[in-house]
Amino acid sequence: MLITMKLQVLMFYQDDPKKCTAAKIVKFGLAQNIKKIGNKGLVLDPFSEKTLLPKDKSLINSIIGIDCSWNLADQAFSQKFSGIKRKLPPLLAGNPVNYSKLNKLTTVEALSASLFILNFKDQGLELLNKFKWGHTFYELNQNLFDEYSKIKDEDQIELILKDYGLL
Repeated sequence: MLITMKLQVLMFYQDDPKKCTAAKIVKFGLAQNIKKIGNKGLVLDPFSEKTLLPKDKSLINSIIGIDCSWNLADQAFSQKFSGIKRKLPPLLAGNPVNYSKLNKLTTVEALSASLFILNFKDQGLELLNKFKWGHTFYELNQNLFDEYSKIKDEDQIELILKDYGLL
C-alpha cells in the first residue's frame, strides 16, 4: 500500500480561477480546501526562517499550501498562522508564467516539491501529472530534489546550490 501525506490548501482567491493550481488539485480530490490550520500542519511559507528538511516529516501530519498571488504574498504570509512554518530550498519554477525563475512556484509546485523532499515521490508526481507543464517542473529540479531529500541540516543547501551553479 502506498503511504501518502495529507495535503491541504488555504485559498485566498486572488488569482485567475482558471489558472489556479490549488483549485484544480482540490477539484481532483488530491488536496482539501481548509479554513483553519492545525498545530501539526506544515505551512509552506516562503518567508520562514527555517528550510524544509527530510527530518521535518516526523513533526507533521499534513502539508499546507497557502494559495495567494505572488503580488500579495507579503500580506498573505504576514497573517498569524498556526502550524510549523518552513520555506522550500531554492527551486526553479516550471509553470508557464514564471518559467525557470528561482522560487516563483505555484501552489502545486510548492506542495509537490515538499513531497519530493519528504520522500513521497509518487504522490508528488501524481500532483504534477494533472498539469501540462508539471513534468517540466520535475525535470528542472529532479537532481535538486534528489539532493534535498537526503540532507541533514540547512548548511548543506548552500553546498548543493554551489554545485549546481545557483549561488
